[in-house]
Amino acid sequence: MKNYSVLMSVYEKENPDYLDQSLKSMVNQTITPNEIVLVEDGPLNNALNSVIEKYQRNYPSLLVLVKLPVNKGLGYALNQGLNVVRNELVARMDSDDISFPERCEKQIKAFEKNPQLSIVGTQIDEFIESTDNIVSSRIVPSSYKEIQRFSKRRSPFNHPTVMFRKSAVEAVGGYKAFGRKEDLDLFIRMINEGFKAINLKKSYLFYRTSPDNLQRRKNWVNCKEYIQIMYGFHKKGWNNVGDMIYVVAGQCVMYFAPAKIVDILSNKLLRERK
Repeated sequence: MKNYSVLMSVYEKENPDYLDQSLKSMVNQTITPNEIVLVEDGPLNNALNSVIEKYQRNYPSLLVLVKLPVNKGLGYALNQGLNVVRNELVARMDSDDISFPERCEKQIKAFEKNPQLSIVGTQIDEFIESTDNIVSSRIVPSSYKEIQRFSKRRSPFNHPTVMFRKSAVEAVGGYKAFGRKEDLDLFIRMINEGFKAINLKKSYLFYRTSPDNLQRRKNWVNCKEYIQIMYGFHKKGWNNVGDMIYVVAGQCVMYFAPAKIVDILSNKLLRERK
């Protein structure tokens, strides 16, 4: 079961240095992937192309490119990449984060220990500028039962950390076209369908953040999309009225409350400060 693929997406506004660091962290895994499927979500700039060309030269049998003619968003791009992935186990990775060297090895061992698992995620360490500057850790539930409960109100995984079974994601129809919440929708559909999952209790990914990251998330389109997705599951009986009140209230606070208040609540409920 040690064969696995990495699934990534990149678009023109991303930082080429961050992409370089991200790819480097995946080729240097303690168990090397069989392939890295990198979806170019629309035409890229020269700097990003230079990074990709370097990895094509250095790892000609490892990097698989999927080039989309226009930018269509993360969910669509990941589905196109998933179509060409060769292996059953697929490690998600974002183009601005950095995986610990042992991340994928730990996840593969979890699948070997429990063949019923369809998703294995991890915790994340959030950093600003340098991985020497860890500011917080985003904590998600580890056991399947805790994940089930958590998913009635929140996404129970850190998306860039997950390793999943390709067949399980395809069984629920893959990613849907949402602005920024495609992972929330996918994971709750999978849990709702009974696919087993865990999160490892340790952090195995450095997640890049910035002082203005919270302000970018205070966007009504994002908040409304979150409510719409959770309401769709509510109509199917996945969560109850109390859960929906929590969701709506939480998203309203996210949008309307001052950023300082939102930051305090977020750190208290979901993060451990360093």
